[in-house]
Amino acid sequence: MTKTEKTQIIETLTAEFKASSAIAVCDYKGLTVRQFEALRRAARDNGVKVQVVKNTLAGIALENADAKGLELKETNVFVWSDDQIALSKTIMKFAETSNEKFKVKFGYYEGSVVDAAHIETVSKLPSRDELIGMLLSVWTAPARYFVTALDNLKKQKEEN
Repeated sequence: MTKTEKTQIIETLTAEFKASSAIAVCDYKGLTVRQFEALRRAARDNGVKVQVVKNTLAGIALENADAKGLELKETNVFVWSDDQIALSKTIMKFAETSNEKFKVKFGYYEGSVVDAAHIETVSKLPSRDELIGMLLSVWTAPARYFVTALDNLKKQKEEN
């Protein structure tokens, strides 16, 4: 890899990391190509980006993106997104199905380093779409109850 290619990778990753609110670092040692492609597919479906990068290049990009305090060792895959919940759900669901070969090491959420337990906790929160559905359900409940009451009143009058 030439110096210009490395510089290009660092610049691209720096811009991507700055634009994201969540970055996760995971160990992928032992995954098959088919399993790794399944992770990429699931990530793409959820608007999450996945890339394997050399630790030195990723470390420079993370420092340029003001993500400090991250210690990169061994094999790492970097997963990032602007949606923390989607990222957390994607990697935790994949970690459950990959027979413990895929391990979440740590993350960088909203300017602070978090551990795997925090990422797992975030993955259990409802997604944006689920929250909107809950909110709509609450908003439409009075109208549903009113319509049900009118229907019951109509049935009661028909019986008499």
